[in-house]
Amino acid sequence: MKLFYSGPVVNTEMLLSMLEKHGIAATQEFEDPSLPDDGDLNRPARVLVPDADYDHAHRLFYTEREDEL
Repeated sequence: MKLFYSGPVVNTEMLLSMLEKHGIAATQEFEDPSLPDDGDLNRPARVLVPDADYDHAHRLFYTEREDEL
């Protein structure tokens, strides 16, 4: 698994859903797993994607789209 994104849980959960819709089985982990899961949407988390899917995920979310120019 390769780190794809770090940020607040509110963003990581949305990103997980979007990746799943594109057939990418990403996972989420909290940056500090020792903290209690109290529902804080600003809690720092990471999204990890399988190494084989990293390039595809990167193209989907980080490459500029020519059709949007």
